[in-house]
Amino acid sequence: MDDIVKAAMAKWPNVPHCFGWLGLDARGNWYMRDDRIQAQGPFAVSKGSLLTHEKLIDFIHRNYAADEKGQWFFQNGPQRVYVELEITPWIWRLQPDGRVLSHTGVESGAVKESLLDEAGRLYLIADLGVGLVHSADMAMAADAVEAGRWTPRNVTASALPERHGFVPSPQQQQA
Repeated sequence: MDDIVKAAMAKWPNVPHCFGWLGLDARGNWYMRDDRIQAQGPFAVSKGSLLTHEKLIDFIHRNYAADEKGQWFFQNGPQRVYVELEITPWIWRLQPDGRVLSHTGVESGAVKESLLDEAGRLYLIADLGVGLVHSADMAMAADAVEAGRWTPRNVTASALPERHGFVPSPQQQQA
């Protein structure tokens, strides 16, 4: 977490949390969701405005974490901005050298398990947690499966949050 964020948290410890205003899609993109967008439905239905400002995205990446309930958030100064997840808290990007990076650029650590859901989406369970393999990396993923590095087991996508301890919609938890 950034030092400036830690200092803001110490200076203003009782800032209310923010729910519903930030979303992470299945390709690792961030979306801002104002009141009008939120009124149109959940994140899967109405994403909002794609964030493209590199420095803002980097700031979000450096300050992205989960609380004790498995709700993912971005620590924005003294305020936690909880994230609506389209699929999983991590989106994995496969590297030609075999490494697996998260959408935030952090290495996943050891891949412990691979899962394939009813829609053909591939998930990896790694030291960092559960994540979806980015759709653009499926050719490399297929190579890893064919080489025997991963042997996907079947899973139902709806079972992932409970099984791996994350909350797809902190906003719905508040309702």
